[in-house]
Amino acid sequence: MAPLIITLYLFVFFLFTFYANSQDSDLETDCTNKWIHIRHLPPQFNLDLLSNCSEYPLFDNFCPYLANHGLGQKTRNKSHSWYRTDPSMLELIFHRRMLEYPCLTSDPSQANAIYVPYYGGLDSLKYLFGPEVNSSSQHGLDLYDFLVHVDLPSIWSRYYGHDHFMVMARPAWDFSQPLFNDPIVFGTSFFELPEFYNVTALTIESRAYPWQEQAIPYPTSFHPPNLAFFESWVNRVRRSRRTTLMLFAGGGGISANPNVRRSIRLECENVTSMSADGTGYEKLCEFVDCSNGICEHDPIRFMKPMLQASFCLQPTGDTQTRRSTLDGILAGCIPVFFEDLSAKKQYGWHLPEEKYEEFSVSIPKEDVFKGLKILDVLTSIPRAQVRRMREKVLEMMPRVMYRKHGSSLGLRSKKDAFHIAIEGTLERIKSRLQEVAAQ
Repeated sequence: MAPLIITLYLFVFFLFTFYANSQDSDLETDCTNKWIHIRHLPPQFNLDLLSNCSEYPLFDNFCPYLANHGLGQKTRNKSHSWYRTDPSMLELIFHRRMLEYPCLTSDPSQANAIYVPYYGGLDSLKYLFGPEVNSSSQHGLDLYDFLVHVDLPSIWSRYYGHDHFMVMARPAWDFSQPLFNDPIVFGTSFFELPEFYNVTALTIESRAYPWQEQAIPYPTSFHPPNLAFFESWVNRVRRSRRTTLMLFAGGGGISANPNVRRSIRLECENVTSMSADGTGYEKLCEFVDCSNGICEHDPIRFMKPMLQASFCLQPTGDTQTRRSTLDGILAGCIPVFFEDLSAKKQYGWHLPEEKYEEFSVSIPKEDVFKGLKILDVLTSIPRAQVRRMREKVLEMMPRVMYRKHGSSLGLRSKKDAFHIAIEGTLERIKSRLQEVAAQ
């Protein structure tokens, strides 16, 4: 992206920021216990980071994905809801949505929570892939100094960060390197800094026993602008003819070592030569090769096959979670998990743990390694139950999508991933402050 375009983008963002903070952004009037104050940060902590979008040669150039306030470019010129969204833009997407949150207050003393619009994932790139790779223990110290010593210290000292929250669009493990690791391993030490122990961080993947962070869904490519486009997509998903029993969209699985992806590849290769007679499906398994990230910004590659599949297999890969899980839900494809940390122990706010039996299938990876066939498990599920599960998947769909900023009032009535993240954050901060008051 040319520097002139980036400069223009930043100008528009600043202009909107001023406008959003001076206008009523919604019709909601009951803001009891919902007030949020946005801390003012110098652009070095957010917008300036966007101008460095092409400076990390070991990391994808993210300049093309800045368009539309982080949603990316449209998949087609006439598309209204589909974009080439990069997950690392969640910080920008969230910031833009916060600016139209209906219960903003300019008075931090009246706020129930304090939002810090810090693009921590983007700021971490210079430590992960750039010139400061040997200084990863410094990640976040400049921000802490600003929050505590420069910009109205009373805001921080009121609760010492317990009421603050931020979004960091990388897995929590990327911020969890011990402070004094020798030799240094991949990651920064942001979550290891005592200075930020009290702050709530919304990440795209949390650790097994998180204290600081809470996982929220990856942004997918679907961002409808109004209720009509959303309902049109839901109707298409509901009517879609499911001709494939199970589908895996991803890469990997070529290692000789036992892993679920390898088991899926081998089973899929074997069953494609088998007859699907008697199952009600034309194909038993389909493999969509997404190796080398070729599907990441091209939802057309995987969304059509997902629309035609009953079950979408969601094994772990480099990390525990997969954006494909959310893509599959948007396609009405019932997720099949092999570990609880893939989603069940991640998205407790958005996909309640007690609901998983209603909309997903769980097959322990250990059973797969022992020879259990995924095909046998899925074909044993009665078709009536499959239909009920798909309806539950459709119920979950709004909870894992981020609607387009500035969307219609009709669509705002549906709680999307942003709305649920804010509700969860407010409740978490409320609980923490009660604990602090009781001490």
